[in-house]
Amino acid sequence: MPAHRARTREPRGERRLPATLTAPDDVAPFLQDAAHTPGGHTPAVVLPRSEAEVAEVLRRAPAVLPAGAHSSLTGGATPFGEWVLSLSRMDAISAVGGDAATVQAGTALVTLDGVLRERRLFYPPAPTFRGALFGGMAATNAAGAATFKYGATRAWVRRLTVVLASGAVLDLARGEVRAHEEGWFEIEGGDGGVARVPVPSYRMPPVAKRSAGYHAEPGLDLLDLFVGSEGTLGVVTELEVGLLPAPALLVAWAAFPTEAGALEAVRRLREAARETWRARDPRGVDVAAIESVDRRCLELLREDGRDREAGVRFPPAADTALLVQLELPAGVDALDEAASWEEPGRDGPVVRFLRMLRDTDGLHGLELGLPGDERRQHQLFALREAVPTAVNHRIGARQREGQPGLRKTAGDMIVPFAQLPAMVASYREAFAARGLDHALWGHVSDGNVHANVIPRTEDDLRRGDAALLELGAEAVRRGGCPLSEHGVGRSRVKQELLRRLYGDDGIAQMRAVKRALDPSGKLAPGVLFPP
Repeated sequence: MPAHRARTREPRGERRLPATLTAPDDVAPFLQDAAHTPGGHTPAVVLPRSEAEVAEVLRRAPAVLPAGAHSSLTGGATPFGEWVLSLSRMDAISAVGGDAATVQAGTALVTLDGVLRERRLFYPPAPTFRGALFGGMAATNAAGAATFKYGATRAWVRRLTVVLASGAVLDLARGEVRAHEEGWFEIEGGDGGVARVPVPSYRMPPVAKRSAGYHAEPGLDLLDLFVGSEGTLGVVTELEVGLLPAPALLVAWAAFPTEAGALEAVRRLREAARETWRARDPRGVDVAAIESVDRRCLELLREDGRDREAGVRFPPAADTALLVQLELPAGVDALDEAASWEEPGRDGPVVRFLRMLRDTDGLHGLELGLPGDERRQHQLFALREAVPTAVNHRIGARQREGQPGLRKTAGDMIVPFAQLPAMVASYREAFAARGLDHALWGHVSDGNVHANVIPRTEDDLRRGDAALLELGAEAVRRGGCPLSEHGVGRSRVKQELLRRLYGDDGIAQMRAVKRALDPSGKLAPGVLFPP
């Protein structure tokens, strides 16, 4: 078979309609995702357990919205009349080897984590939300805190099984099917017919992570076309993903009196980590991830009492806090180094790390989660995760208090790290000029900060949307991408950012891919671009 051609097969198992929910109380939990997009509705929620049942749903339903954990921050898992195809019951882990795991799309990251922990393995590009399902992670090319060291989901997916809109199944292994030099794939059906799928010609921003429409590059791997396609080209039912041996991990929460000082600390830690990797220095500072939360985030955590729950002191003058994940080589006594780092002549990764924090004024309220102290590490991770939860809860409460039209309004932009201080200043200026309550947090080691408006009124939404469109253009101007890891979904603002990123011709190219694989527009209509 030519290297640019893939062949479909019939689904395995009995083709029958799976368990189906239609009662209002039963479907209610599936009508809204983490974006709090209002107005969700569906005639049915189907819960398949096999690829054959997925295929049968696609045969019968006029329109289908694939859904996982409903953790989408873009409205991508909110139905507007489609059948909801929930993959949550397809959660088998069929194989875990030395460097790979095979999981069904409904497997939760936290579930695989439990299996891997027993084998001292881990899945490196995991997003911060541990309840995420692998199908959703593949659908959005999810990324998280550790992109700085490990990259995004795409680089770790080795195999995919995808059910197409026709009900036919594709088994894809990385490297087996690549685009023809003229820029297309061929997909051969069981009847011998061949569909030609074009590859978009637009240039994607050269940054560490993108969830910005269909992937495109010369010699594109067909597998990569489905990763990041947000369920619009096919339904992922099974994946094989790469694994690594789990490192010893030190987690540090450090507060800084200024945002500029925190960013300077990140710059130095990034440089130290890259030098450690280059020199393979066992005493070097090996940073996997750095997260940041700003002053407004700290206020939200105080208001919700999360600092007391975690047993973490927020110094009154703290402006920004960093959550750092430091990987340690075997044999390092982290407790000993942490206790004696100020002694002359001492050296080692923890010693060097703490001295870097001292030199950037980052020892205020320092908290450490040492290797093996999973409880303390979990408390520190939970503190960071409590920030978006705090924002979401406030939006949800205002919806219930009589403003049902409120929704999440947030940026998911990435720029080269050298551009980040200027980009952060642009965030502040754009929101302040419009009088908007806002909070900034995110994966600062990647140059990816989530700028969130905390809307009080629907007028705040309009002004917030305008600010994000302005900021998206600024991110592109600085060599970045306005759509980093959450995808595009149904968000009008993000769909407009996608259009501005690639232009009308780029959207037309995406629509051509969609027509080739889903000619009737059955899969996730309204996601990525208007139906």
